[in-house]
Amino acid sequence: MSALKVHNLYRYFGPLKAVNGVDFEIPHGSVCGFVGANGAGKTTTMRILATLDYPTLGSAEVCGHDVVQQPAEVRRLIGWMPDHFGNYEHMTVLEYLDFYARALGYKGQERRQRVEEVMEFTDLVPLAERFSNKLSKGMTQRLGLGRALLHDPQVLIMDEPAAGLDPKARVELKHLIRVLAQEGKTIFISSHILSELGEMCDSLLFINNGRIVHHGDAESLKRGTDGVGGSLFDVQVDGDPQAVSDWCVLQPNVEFVEARKHGGRIRIPGDDPAAAADLLSRMVREGLRVIEFHREQRNLEDAFIDILGRIDAGLDPVAPPPLPPQIPAAAPPANQEPT
Repeated sequence: MSALKVHNLYRYFGPLKAVNGVDFEIPHGSVCGFVGANGAGKTTTMRILATLDYPTLGSAEVCGHDVVQQPAEVRRLIGWMPDHFGNYEHMTVLEYLDFYARALGYKGQERRQRVEEVMEFTDLVPLAERFSNKLSKGMTQRLGLGRALLHDPQVLIMDEPAAGLDPKARVELKHLIRVLAQEGKTIFISSHILSELGEMCDSLLFINNGRIVHHGDAESLKRGTDGVGGSLFDVQVDGDPQAVSDWCVLQPNVEFVEARKHGGRIRIPGDDPAAAADLLSRMVREGLRVIEFHREQRNLEDAFIDILGRIDAGLDPVAPPPLPPQIPAAAPPANQEPT
């Protein structure tokens, strides 16, 4: 059983298809990054998983519990950290967490102990007497994470937790997420900072126009071919760097891309490690004194742009799912606005 399972999920706001046939599964104990442009459908999908919105069609489950049919069970299992959440004037950090612990049903010594554990984990103890609405952005995000962790959820759903944070606060947040992952929690996190997602996530989901266009690990994206279907290598030689360019001119299927101080960048077709090994062997046999030869990795931003480029070119990697024949009885809130 997966921690999160979404099948054929649709969410319409009038003519707008905010979520348009989404399917994915996330296993227990993994960290999955959710990537997409503003308006791509990330927040709407997350709100449905958090039982804060209804799907128009399809289903979503948390640890086997349907978010529409079993919302109370789902809420006990998840910690929801939205991109923005309310603070209360004249309420300290300690009072804020104690208030939510009471709302969750904690009493007496158990409540005090749980609040202390969460404050220690999120490094909020020094801020206990600070007013909760007078914190910096980084402190506020730690407070939001603390609130989401009070009932020790199995699954954390985090919508843009790093947005607006300074570098130090991002490092602190990333550390906390790594610790939670090591404890076996499933974390579903959206962010625009793809490089950081790549460092801490086991897999990445790319969504575009309400549809999933990629689901895989970050390393496979970095190793993938570039936008023209080739693999880039940095070649450095002992001696005249012009030798790399001169050698490439005489080789079939090898393109000299850019000169560098001690050699240059070259492109070869495809993604075959054996072809790269053969290329290096041929260079050495034919007299190039190679001192460094390594494949350049794409950053995740480039990978995401490449995927969107293939979609724009009509090479959509995900075929659109068929429209389900019936609409379930559950209706969305009348005043709900698209996110």
